[in-house]
Amino acid sequence: MTGRDTTWGGAGSRLVGREADVRPLRAFVDRAVSTGGALVLTGEAGVGKTALLESASHHAAETGARVLKAAGAEFEADLSYAGLNQLLYPLLDDIDRLAAAHRQALTVALGLSGGSPPEPLTLSRAVLDLLHRAAGERGLLIVVDDLPWMDRASSVTLASVAHRLAGSRIAFLAALRSGEEGFFDRTGIDEYEVDPLDDGASAALLTDRFPALAATVRQRVVGEAQGNPLALLELPASLTGPQRTAQTRLPSLLPLSRRLQNVFVARIAGLPAPTRRLLLAAVLDGTGDLGVLGSVAVGHLSTNLAPAERAQLVQLDRDEDRMLFRHPLTRSAVVQLSTSEERRETHRWLADHYQDQPGRRAWHLVEAVVKPDPEVASIVEGVADATLQRGDAVGAVTALLRAVEVSPPGRERSRRTAEAAYLGANITGDLHRVTQLLDEIRRSDPGRAVSLAAAVAASSLLLNGDGDIDTAHRLLVSALEMESDIDLAEERNLVEALHTLLLVCLFGGRPELYAPFDAALSRLGSRTPELLWITSKTLADPARTALEALDRLDAMLPGLENEANPSRIVRIGIACAYIDRLVSCRAALRRVVDSGRAGGAVASAIEALFLLGNDGFFAGEWDRTLAAIEEGLKLCDDHGYRVLTWPGVFLRGLIHAARGRTDVASSLADEMTGWATPRGVALVQCYAAHVRALAAFGEGDVEAAYQYAAAVSPAGVLAPHNAHAMWLVLDLTEAAARTNRHREAAAHAAAARQAGIAAISPRLALLVSAAEAVAAPAGRDVELFEEALSVPGTRWPFDLARVHLIYGERLRRIKATRESRRHLTQALETFRQLGAEPWVERASAELRATGLAIPSGRATHLAVLTPQQQQIARLAAQGMTNKQIGARLALSPRTVATHLYQLFPKLGVTSRAGLRDALTELSAKEIGEPSRKDE
Repeated sequence: MTGRDTTWGGAGSRLVGREADVRPLRAFVDRAVSTGGALVLTGEAGVGKTALLESASHHAAETGARVLKAAGAEFEADLSYAGLNQLLYPLLDDIDRLAAAHRQALTVALGLSGGSPPEPLTLSRAVLDLLHRAAGERGLLIVVDDLPWMDRASSVTLASVAHRLAGSRIAFLAALRSGEEGFFDRTGIDEYEVDPLDDGASAALLTDRFPALAATVRQRVVGEAQGNPLALLELPASLTGPQRTAQTRLPSLLPLSRRLQNVFVARIAGLPAPTRRLLLAAVLDGTGDLGVLGSVAVGHLSTNLAPAERAQLVQLDRDEDRMLFRHPLTRSAVVQLSTSEERRETHRWLADHYQDQPGRRAWHLVEAVVKPDPEVASIVEGVADATLQRGDAVGAVTALLRAVEVSPPGRERSRRTAEAAYLGANITGDLHRVTQLLDEIRRSDPGRAVSLAAAVAASSLLLNGDGDIDTAHRLLVSALEMESDIDLAEERNLVEALHTLLLVCLFGGRPELYAPFDAALSRLGSRTPELLWITSKTLADPARTALEALDRLDAMLPGLENEANPSRIVRIGIACAYIDRLVSCRAALRRVVDSGRAGGAVASAIEALFLLGNDGFFAGEWDRTLAAIEEGLKLCDDHGYRVLTWPGVFLRGLIHAARGRTDVASSLADEMTGWATPRGVALVQCYAAHVRALAAFGEGDVEAAYQYAAAVSPAGVLAPHNAHAMWLVLDLTEAAARTNRHREAAAHAAAARQAGIAAISPRLALLVSAAEAVAAPAGRDVELFEEALSVPGTRWPFDLARVHLIYGERLRRIKATRESRRHLTQALETFRQLGAEPWVERASAELRATGLAIPSGRATHLAVLTPQQQQIARLAAQGMTNKQIGARLALSPRTVATHLYQLFPKLGVTSRAGLRDALTELSAKEIGEPSRKDE
């Protein structure tokens, strides 16, 4: 906590030794209340940050600006929007003047009304609107002390406000201890470091406040305090009169922390009992609201608080109706001096006071109980549920763990512990804590170790560790079979378990894995939640079942605008992934990412980043996609989410494959295969095959492309329960046709058309129609290509450009040169924009073949290659694979791939497709003969 000192004594007092700090702070206030701005004070505990905040507040008030204050409190750190409530308390009467949307957002956040949880951006704008009104023509200074102890929800909102003050009449000034981190995003906000006082200023402060202090004692205190104003002021107070005047020797040691704590304890212990009772209530309440203290006080409130004011332990802000502690250590000392019964009694008083605020009441009830209390546990669990619905998964876990604390041993305690473990594993990113919670269940209630929530958490740990698909599947299925009679408390856990089991089946990729899932869904019958049913249709086997769910999914998507639960947003995104509806989820997924960045649901943020990357790849936003992927992969590494890594690695591999970075793409595919194969994760093996197929196309190795695409789904069928097979329809068909497997090409295109996947989305319609055109005989293909290109496909530039390229190649071969150039040019422009160099080379080569002069940028002499590279280039130009070249030259296929990657730019080509022409031209120049181009 940030240490407060008393170098500011109120209106008219001066700050000794702080003139160099006061001037820039006042200049900031003067400037910011006219043009807007934010500043954060940092420094060690007790260095004087609070005093400088008070000085700035006093200056602002003197110049006519309005001042609003709030301070973070340890006891409120887990209470959503407590800090915002404290700050905006004086403005509550003005909320009714706001626009309806802003009024609704604020009243819900502040607990003044019910309703859907506010969207963060709407809430920030509502707060800004309210503050603009409060600023008026006078200007407004917002002062926030102890920023790290501000609750997360308030911190995120205040950070958003602080970043949007330019051009306003609002100044934002806050303080935190150096090195402390909270949920307030300081990125881009100026910081001002408050340094300790120098020896001269320290001595001057002591002389000003303790004029009778002997010179030798003053010197000793200056040396011990080392410029910390709080210590300078409090250490002399701990000395006896004779010690201060040097009539008695000082103790040999004056430990700073212990002495300061002792000072506060001693000063509080001498207060009357009613005063100590009020101070304890203020500490445990955390709001400083004099109205709350008045309901606890025995007798007159001012009379009871007067002794604490005289002792300079607290100060009263009559304008704001609040009491503030002058230093946080005062609060610690108050609690230390109280008995456990006094604390419980105070919490009971406060719980009674907050009957209309369930969140605050629940916290106080937990602290008030002596032994486990099932009723209180149930109340706190209700708060956890409400917190989760508001989108605060971290707060929900905190509340659940508090409910566990007061739950009697048995089924309910184990269930709540398991649910906290589940949330930690699948949403908040605290896998280490999950292990501890599951261990607690095993020790205290072995029978519940296979409960639904525990099974979900344990399966997540397995897949993120060294576990395999089959073990995770058995764990979940066993738990489902044991819960044949589901009560209301467990039904939510049943749904969570089924969502998890569905993903385990998806990653496993084997049809037989789905049987227990289908059976459980059948038992649920009409009780099956809408989203679970939809996802089962669009994810498990979408080529056969997605169509029946599209209308219901499309009807659900508009509701994402008001959805706050990050887990639900991500699940809707997952339901949309294979059927090309992620564009409708973008805004909601970005909110999940923003929440994760602010300390919210980390696992959900990772999944949201990769879902956005999925949409970004097909939309051609490759650079932005790579940035999102890198952020997601870093979060996976930081939090141990190994299983969540692979969709990001897959997308990264696709982009590098498409851009001709075959070495990187191959390395990523090797990484995926190495992890997935021993664990039976077939989906990740499909990811690797897809990346390899695209890389092989780029290298002109269509035989390899066919083999990799066929590994995902054999030609002529769309493999059951393999959603990924839909994405490779065109790849497999084109590779089959180009390797003279015309029967297989026609069979695969026909299978895709018969499955009806063209009706799922325009992109899949494009792929299916293009596949039919590729497989069609001459004459019929032109009509089918035109049909394919008539499908709206502007959101999928890479897919569309590939179709233009294939069509242009066909047209060139039938001598339709003019039309061929039009399609090839369109493909070339798109590939260039995407940076898809192998495809640029392929399109350029085709355009050159039509007679257009397309610069190749090739080398002019074979000497640019090493002798070994020349050998590899000639063999590759002959059509040999990396494996065949390696066998001929006693090299590994990976070494061959590395040499090819190095020699391509030397020759001015980006794939095998350009090698033959480049080598022919260079050989002709070597012996002085004309090249084919010259002829």
